[in-house]
Amino acid sequence: MSLQRAESLIRTVPDFPKPGIAFKDIAPMLGDGPALRAITDGLAEAVAAWQPQKVAGIESRGFLFAAPLARDLGQGLVLVRKPGKLPYKTVREEYALEYGTDAIEIHIDAVAKGERVVIVDDVLATGGTAAATQRLIERAGGEVVGFAFVIELAFLGGRARLGTDAKVTSLFRY
Repeated sequence: MSLQRAESLIRTVPDFPKPGIAFKDIAPMLGDGPALRAITDGLAEAVAAWQPQKVAGIESRGFLFAAPLARDLGQGLVLVRKPGKLPYKTVREEYALEYGTDAIEIHIDAVAKGERVVIVDDVLATGGTAAATQRLIERAGGEVVGFAFVIELAFLGGRARLGTDAKVTSLFRY
């Protein structure tokens, strides 16, 4: 299956979660095995040259793509989670939301000093969570070699929050 066919399975849901939002629903794509394989193959092809040693998946839908990507690349997986979800000692990064703050965590031993990490999520929107994940990985001693997303909502400008030198790949841009 081609990426074009996989993209055709992404459904746009108007006015969700609130009026004026055109939500990109990946559930139909996830429900199609060949489409899911095309997505993970496309991500692997895009990031292999960056030679990551770890793949960091952002909770929760980022896990759906990071785990098979890590497997395909033969590398380890880093789980980036909301506070209180990881059972061992963690490193935390807080970040600003439109109203208030949020935080993410990884295990203190998830990334070794100098390890090359690619950050993966389903959607790049405003870039806040991805940028916070980058800071978290770097604080833990890792080197972020790039970002990989299935969908990029380019009109929200998230790519700019990741830095002008950041390597960013997205399979579908809207």
